Amino acid sequence: MIARFKLLLSPNPISLTFVSIALVLALFLIGVPILDLIELKTYDLRFVSRGHEDPSSAIVLAVIDEKSMDTEGRWPWSRSKIAALVDILSREGAKVIGFDVGFFEPDENSSRKLIHQLQQDIEALDIRDKKLSVLMETSKIKGDNDLALANAIEHSPAAVILGYFFHMGQADTTHRIEQEEINRQLKRIAPSKYPLIIYEDEDMEIHPFIKAHAPESNLEILTRAARFSGYFNIMLDQDGVARWIPLIIECGESTFPALSLMCVWNFLDQPQLMVRVAAYGVEGVHMGERFIPTDENGQMLINYLGPAKSYPYFSISSILHGKFPKGAFEDKIVLVGMTAAGLSDIRTTPFDPLCPGIEIHATVIDNILSKRFLNRPRWAGVYDLLAIIVLGLLTGMVLPRLNALTGLLFVSALFILHIIAARWLFVHSGVWLSIVYPLMVVVITYISITAYSYFSEARERKKIKGAFSRYVSPSVISEMLKHPEQLKLGGEEREASVLFCDLAGFTSVSENVTPHELITLLSDYFAEMTEALFAHEGMLKEYVGDEMMGIFGAPLEQPDHAERACSVALAMQDRQQALRQAWVKMGRPPLSARTGINSGPMLVGNVGSVYRFSYGVLGDHVNLASRLEGLNKRYGTEIMIGENTARMVNGLFLLREIDIVRVKGKEQPVRVYELIGKSGVSLPKKKEESLICYAAGLEAYRQQRWKEAMGHFGQAREFWPDDAPSLAMTERCLLYQKMPYQDDWDGVFIDRRK
Repeated sequence: MIARFKLLLSPNPISLTFVSIALVLALFLIGVPILDLIELKTYDLRFVSRGHEDPSSAIVLAVIDEKSMDTEGRWPWSRSKIAALVDILSREGAKVIGFDVGFFEPDENSSRKLIHQLQQDIEALDIRDKKLSVLMETSKIKGDNDLALANAIEHSPAAVILGYFFHMGQADTTHRIEQEEINRQLKRIAPSKYPLIIYEDEDMEIHPFIKAHAPESNLEILTRAARFSGYFNIMLDQDGVARWIPLIIECGESTFPALSLMCVWNFLDQPQLMVRVAAYGVEGVHMGERFIPTDENGQMLINYLGPAKSYPYFSISSILHGKFPKGAFEDKIVLVGMTAAGLSDIRTTPFDPLCPGIEIHATVIDNILSKRFLNRPRWAGVYDLLAIIVLGLLTGMVLPRLNALTGLLFVSALFILHIIAARWLFVHSGVWLSIVYPLMVVVITYISITAYSYFSEARERKKIKGAFSRYVSPSVISEMLKHPEQLKLGGEEREASVLFCDLAGFTSVSENVTPHELITLLSDYFAEMTEALFAHEGMLKEYVGDEMMGIFGAPLEQPDHAERACSVALAMQDRQQALRQAWVKMGRPPLSARTGINSGPMLVGNVGSVYRFSYGVLGDHVNLASRLEGLNKRYGTEIMIGENTARMVNGLFLLREIDIVRVKGKEQPVRVYELIGKSGVSLPKKKEESLICYAAGLEAYRQQRWKEAMGHFGQAREFWPDDAPSLAMTERCLLYQKMPYQDDWDGVFIDRRK
């Protein structure tokens, strides 16, 4: 348990993964504005990637466009024109007429002011005529354009829905609105408030709705004439894009519906309308069998179908002059609004930076009629949390097992897969799931683990340099740095060669010199031998007393490891001779060395424990190399190699088979060879003759023809008096000659040295 805790606290892929997940979860729960803004942009891109969808045929737009402005004059127009518009649309069979414009002030184009002035002038002149008074009153009524519009609305067979707006805060107004005025405005729109709000629990005292400061309603005469009213407020996100529309706004003690919702409600013949409120906030709006999902504050995501002009546009000037197709408005919802650029009813949508506000209301109506809703359900937050955790863990678990390229490809695939999944759910199920935060955890985990791997690799490289700079040549270190994974606790079985070199007679020498002189002798000797080792890219395993150990074929694989070991042994022999001559001149003792080489499969790697380990080799073939080094003493040779090594370098070096020996600790006998020199190097004629005689003597020896064998060995010494192996074999023949003949003798010499 403690070890796991330490693992989580120390820098490693596991701890970095958990830290990355925890960081992104915290950011997700807190909400970072810049990240939320990026998420909104990915939301917009989902619309763009989905493309345009066909709108409902039940919606048309009657617009105040540039053509209307050129024909009818600048806005605001006389209310009599609007009354004429209502009359025409009503005659053409429009079922609902919704106004995305407000009539908040009396008509300035009305002739009532002139008639009122005439009345005042007549009274001043003291003209009293009943007929004139009746005419003036009648003219006054006929000249009241607001009254004309009210009459057109009241007598229209269509459901006319007036639009108004809410001041959302005191700061939205240019003057202070007194409470008395607020109450008066609320009273005007009271008939259009939500008829029913259902709370999940009757005892709940929550008010999740968006709250407004004060309404700005239409003229009282018009509000009374219309059946219902609806606000046309549109909420903008932090980047100024309209993605939501509030279907419910609370002002005073009442809640009110949006213009678009009221248009649909009347188009569907006013089914049961109610708001459902749960413990967490608003669930949505029920309109008969339709359920309109909202967020907890009562806002609906707008499912845009395309850029501007996705719906049929009719210029109001064309409508007033009868220039429209027959049946264009029959049984339709007709929205009246502005599209002229100078009238400032332009919004930004995911599809279009310049979209008329009237088209946004049309889109909301379309969404409700066709039930094409977008939704961010309650479980979306849970899904986002799980996506952050799962993607983070998946990245953290898989990435450390991959190399740089495959790791990048894996992360890229994960990145793209999540985007595709989120887009598919958006397009086919209308569900908005977060993209930014789940992808953020993938990126942060990838960067942190990649950085950790980079710095870990740098540490590994430093460790390798520190561990091997004194044991191998710089060229070997450079190659090892390309494969730092080889430096690990444990190891692998590999074919390699091992060299042991030991000074002969070192004990007696050490007794006759001071410790300081001894250290100097060893330092000079080991420096020469190590240079020879490094020159052939061998690895210095260690110095133990007067013995040194070299490895070939590890840590880097070297197919010619046996050849390198034999070359190093000969190079060391040459350096020993040169060193010995120099030492004699310096008055130093003439040291000589014995070398043993063996090749074969062995365990190579870092051997030890988690507390301390060092790079080395283990195995039976390593032990045999050490035994061969000691066996030199029995035969008087300087370099002895095993039969595996001899087989690998056959033809490359001059070898002499010395004997078949069963060394201590090994049951299987081995053939041992003396390494004489490189192939192609000419030997003295007498030396060659001596080698031939030794081979003949060895053959007779193995057949227990002792006298004949001694003759060959003696002849070998006649050719080469310093041939120590011939002397050693002669002495052995003398010993065996005194022993009885053995039928089962296999010619194997048993080395019983300790």
